[in-house]
Amino acid sequence: MTRGKFITLEGGEGAGKSTQVKNIAAFLRARGVDVVQTREVGGSPTAEEIRDFWLMKGEGYWDAHSELLLIMAARREHLVKTIWPALNRGAWVVSDRFADSSRAYQGVGLGLGVQTVDAVYRVIAPNFEPDLTLLLDLPVKTGLARMASRGGPDDRYQQKDAAFHQKLREAYLLLAKTHAYRFRVIDASASAKAVGDQIEKTVAGYFEL
Repeated sequence: MTRGKFITLEGGEGAGKSTQVKNIAAFLRARGVDVVQTREVGGSPTAEEIRDFWLMKGEGYWDAHSELLLIMAARREHLVKTIWPALNRGAWVVSDRFADSSRAYQGVGLGLGVQTVDAVYRVIAPNFEPDLTLLLDLPVKTGLARMASRGGPDDRYQQKDAAFHQKLREAYLLLAKTHAYRFRVIDASASAKAVGDQIEKTVAGYFEL
């Protein structure tokens, strides 16, 4: 059986990743593709438990290294229980965030360094990466305004200042340049419909659907 494809969506706060994951899944299913829609941190029962444990404590509770290790433990469970079984049976997996989030948030945002993140990642998933990563990019001010308009409690990263989020944006754009063979940058400042159209065109062209 042909192995499935792995698509990840990345980007800062307010980029609309959750909405677009659903749209991609629907787009692929309409073309007869078996799709597993998932997310990080989480994506399997045990990974979701680790997510809850991580988020249970407030901002500043976790040491940056401890936070990275928690997230990588959840990622390993996600891979073993959800992603790899789906790909091996021929399904496509579409994930809201994956390892590039750790490179940006913990590696750059929290100052651990991308090399440190990569060293831990190679332990849990050597020689594995997404087939396609869609970076939903938009100005920090726009993203934070979208998050504020949605209401609800802020998570630990939404509470960070604009300078922190600008650092994340720059980290993501550098990752896209470094891994240009699998990254495609999408202008996420447009309407959800326009962004969805960009993504559908990109996915269809990339995989020759």
